[in-house]
Amino acid sequence: MSEPIPTSARPTIGGLLADDTGASTAEYAIVTMAAVAFAGVLVVIMRSGEVREILTDLVRRALTVA
Repeated sequence: MSEPIPTSARPTIGGLLADDTGASTAEYAIVTMAAVAFAGVLVVIMRSGEVREILTDLVRRALTVA
């Protein structure tokens, strides 16, 4: 039979909650997903006719020599 685990070696609730192993990886994953969602929204906005017209007009005015 196996021997009981000594009390000092048992994980405590506080110890488990303080363990942040893998937290950075999870944070990177969440930030990456948010960036992808934001990029998707920008793509949808940039495909609209009004935004395209505004940007085209802006570039034309910037390149026009007055």
